[in-house]
Amino acid sequence: MSAAGAGRTAAPDVSVVICVYTEDRWGDILAAVASVAAQSHPALETLVVVDHNPALLRRLAERYGKDAADGTGSGPVRVLANAGPRGLSAGRNTGVAASSGEVIAFLDDDAVAERDWLRHFAAGYADPRVMAVGGRTQPVWASRGRPAWFPEEFDWVVGCTYRGLPPGRVQVRNVLGGNASFRRSGLLAVGGFASGIGRDGQRLPLGCEETELCIRLRRAVPGAVLLIDDRAVIHHRVPAERERFGYFRTRAYAEGLSKALVAHSVGARDGLASERRYTTRVLPAGVARGLRDALLRRPGGAGRAGAIVAGLAVTAGGYAVGLVRARRGAGRYAVASVEGAAANAAGEAAA
Repeated sequence: MSAAGAGRTAAPDVSVVICVYTEDRWGDILAAVASVAAQSHPALETLVVVDHNPALLRRLAERYGKDAADGTGSGPVRVLANAGPRGLSAGRNTGVAASSGEVIAFLDDDAVAERDWLRHFAAGYADPRVMAVGGRTQPVWASRGRPAWFPEEFDWVVGCTYRGLPPGRVQVRNVLGGNASFRRSGLLAVGGFASGIGRDGQRLPLGCEETELCIRLRRAVPGAVLLIDDRAVIHHRVPAERERFGYFRTRAYAEGLSKALVAHSVGARDGLASERRYTTRVLPAGVARGLRDALLRRPGGAGRAGAIVAGLAVTAGGYAVGLVRARRGAGRYAVASVEGAAANAAGEAAA
């Protein structure tokens, strides 16, 4: 997107929110925080939000201290408890409510950001129409290499940028939540992330909370622009259990459930706009490449073609089940406002 002719503003202050939930990722959490501290565009602050895990909360508070400076000049590291219901959406809302930056960036707790990550995010907001900027997420496979059968078209299964997204800095319907930023005014305009859609660490690996938020954001803010800038890169760890077909199948099914809930809420036109191109163009091209590679006796070609077909079928099945549940009222979510998270946090602090 060209911003020529549009009003431009100075680079904004950016707060970074990292939501965490398990001590099993202790090393990953420290690495994520350290990568924020090393940014060429310093973060105003880093907020580590702990999702209903008192032991992890205490351990992180001891590690960083209350409002502890990280010693790099990139702002304090603050540790706080999720002030809402269990889950990623409420954790993000808690971080937004406690933050001070004009822009709030979100980083997965098992990812590290490249040095210019925030610089590219901040540059996108020079155009006042821009309400969100996302980046590119690259997988770091536990096996030190992509499984031969795992198609790039399904890298969203492991929380990474997938084949089919346009390159460069481009306008999109929605950004991907583990590597994304939002203008504070936009988040406040829509009330924050919806609970009941995304992950909570205790059930099926659901998603789509950022998709639903971005659709609401574009409706609430006339002329809102959402971007992906593939120069804003993070590296996301993929553990061994997520390299297996069983996880691939489970995650695809859960995505279908989530897409149904979003489509039922915002309408299929907006809720499935990007998915139509993906299923009619990107996936058939992926199957063709896999079959070609199989004919050329290249490793994994048949497996990738089969995984694409299976992934699409399982996702469609999840969508069908989710749509039935949503129409019966079984699939519900609510927008737990950022203001509500702020009030809850204030109450906990006073207790």
